[in-house]
Amino acid sequence: MIVRELLLSLIGCLLTGCTTATDGLTTNRPAVDLSGPAVGAIAGDMVSRFAEQVGPEIDSVRLIEDASPFGQAMEAALKGWGYVVVTDEKIDEKKRTIALAYTVDDFAGQALVSISAGSVELARAYATSATGASPASAVSVRRN
Repeated sequence: MIVRELLLSLIGCLLTGCTTATDGLTTNRPAVDLSGPAVGAIAGDMVSRFAEQVGPEIDSVRLIEDASPFGQAMEAALKGWGYVVVTDEKIDEKKRTIALAYTVDDFAGQALVSISAGSVELARAYATSATGASPASAVSVRRN
């Protein structure tokens, strides 16, 4: 129980440390080497939580181009949820677009994933293996 409380406190501290007053996380940073199944599971879960928070008001997501496996999994998961994924070069001003950034860090042998989009910041820890990933904490949601 104490470990979980410490983990949730750390998640909050990391979110605070990674944000600016105007636009949350400023870069995509996959710092943990994860298996393909783990990457897919984490991206799918985080995007589903993102969709719950932003609702249908958003048409498209601006995602910094990222050739990493996690960046590609995030893009695929966003498209799977019906979002149009755009890069800086292809922004359609008629669509309701939100910029999304993420970080993936190692914390006590778990992957700590944070995403930031507009005024919403989400974080969650995952236990990972070669065959997948499962949530190791509740989702931390912060609204600016």
